[in-house]
Amino acid sequence: MIKILKNLGKLKGTAAAALFFVVLEQLVALALPLMMSLIINNGISTEDMQYVKQVGLAMIAVSVLGVGVAVVASYYSSKTSMLFGKIIRENIFLKVETLSMSDIDIIGTPSLITRSTSDIKVLQDFVLQSLKMIISAPVMLVGGTIMAFFMNAKMALIMFAVLPLIALIAWIVFKLVVPLFKKRQLLTDEVNRFLRQKLSGIRVIRAFNTTEYEDDRFTVLNNKLSAFILKFSRIMSTLIPTCITLVAVVLAILIYVSCRSIDTLTDVVKIQNSVGDLIAFVVYMVMVIAAISITAAMFVIVPRANISAKRINEIMAVEPKITDPETPETIAEDEKGTVEFRNVSFSYGGEEAGRKVLSDVSFIAEAGKTTAIIGATGSGKTTLITLISRFYDVDEGQILFGGHDVRNLAQSDLHSRIAFVPQRGMLFSGSIKDNLLYGDENASDGELLKALEISQATEFVSELPDGMDSFVTQNATNYSGGQKQRLSIARALVRKADVYLFDDSFSALDFRTDAKLRHAIRENVRATVIIVAQRVGTIMEADKIIVLDEGRIVGQGTHRELYETCEVYREIALSQLSEEEVKAHG
Repeated sequence: MIKILKNLGKLKGTAAAALFFVVLEQLVALALPLMMSLIINNGISTEDMQYVKQVGLAMIAVSVLGVGVAVVASYYSSKTSMLFGKIIRENIFLKVETLSMSDIDIIGTPSLITRSTSDIKVLQDFVLQSLKMIISAPVMLVGGTIMAFFMNAKMALIMFAVLPLIALIAWIVFKLVVPLFKKRQLLTDEVNRFLRQKLSGIRVIRAFNTTEYEDDRFTVLNNKLSAFILKFSRIMSTLIPTCITLVAVVLAILIYVSCRSIDTLTDVVKIQNSVGDLIAFVVYMVMVIAAISITAAMFVIVPRANISAKRINEIMAVEPKITDPETPETIAEDEKGTVEFRNVSFSYGGEEAGRKVLSDVSFIAEAGKTTAIIGATGSGKTTLITLISRFYDVDEGQILFGGHDVRNLAQSDLHSRIAFVPQRGMLFSGSIKDNLLYGDENASDGELLKALEISQATEFVSELPDGMDSFVTQNATNYSGGQKQRLSIARALVRKADVYLFDDSFSALDFRTDAKLRHAIRENVRATVIIVAQRVGTIMEADKIIVLDEGRIVGQGTHRELYETCEVYREIALSQLSEEEVKAHG
């Protein structure tokens, strides 16, 4: 757990306060049995009620102090635990933001969610338990042992006879439980992955009437996870009761030994005069056994926390595959907007490792012009778009942006020059205006309205009761697919970028709106536009069309040129339009 503790300097003050009050709480607890012994012994032997009152009042004062210290210790312990979780969550969030898409693909989104929630909760609990148990246990053990030997050294030895047995029980529990921890977290990842998939595809599940089938699949996973948790709980539930039983056995032995020593009236008097010592001794003995039991429990708690810490460390230790160069190049004003692919080949990692998604791709998207990309499903169109934004790095070749290899540019500089619109309109919860300001937080209302006008969103936004201030739910479920796409396009237009990337982001629009939107972009946007599309009608007027087939470029040119020379393009065009319609646009 050392790695994740590196940047926790903010906790020093709070943790130190928690440590101080936890130790003070235990010291107060050690003082109370001794005071109780003084009251009982002196009260029996001297019948001095004034003495009893004085010591009693002092004991009450110490007890009140103990309660106050316990409350403060609990407060600072809880605060330390919560701050610890907060800092770790921030660190993970900031780390994930630096990771490339390939890094996130390897870890997996469900696993990232589990590590950011369940694993951090385990560590938070560990910090809280450490302050309340690990810190207090040594004080209880050392202090209780000293005081027990001070009261009665002979009887204290009986107490320590049970310690090896407690240690053996702890070791057995440790060997049984620890291997289950990691598997439990992996099963939690699997359940989260299934839930995320089911919630995202709930409409499809209901449409195909497979709810019962999915429920059965979830039940299997859930039962598997529950069985592991129950197995862990059953083993853990034996530890503390066993230790308590051993304490009761030791107490019975001590009382039996004490009773056996009473043979005469003189012995009775001696016992009466040491009743307070005997009671105090028993309390100290219970404290020692409790400390040992806590230590035994920590043999299980620590490994569990260590597994969660390792899972978090795995994220923190990831070196992003995509990083900024030490001395980034700068794009000159007269160079911006041109995008060039030079012999680019690319393959995804993981299951698709070794299969090239793009092979030897070369083309130029000229500044200020519209370049369209079309091809069959799986031909690599979206991959090509993501490579321009450097979400992934190419395996071979170069991608030049403004004449510079994207790997030689600062990512922030590159992304600030690109406006990206995904196929699935992604909006964030808040208002429409909040979403538009993602493009440029300093944009004026006039600029926002202009972007809405170009994206053909003005009509439906103006009809909303609150206009641009209308609420957007999570995943924008209160808007249609076409509305979400138009708002996403408007957000990109607010940015005033050098290059606009549209990844099949007109697919949910009707033909009339599609045509009006493309015409508005052509009239108002003086920048490089790269459009990925499935519909030929969307790209027929582009300055250049790139035709992809199984990751390779099989044609480049205008609509007329490709229709006459590229068989793949001709087949796509004629599958969507009549020959007369195709030629009419030539």
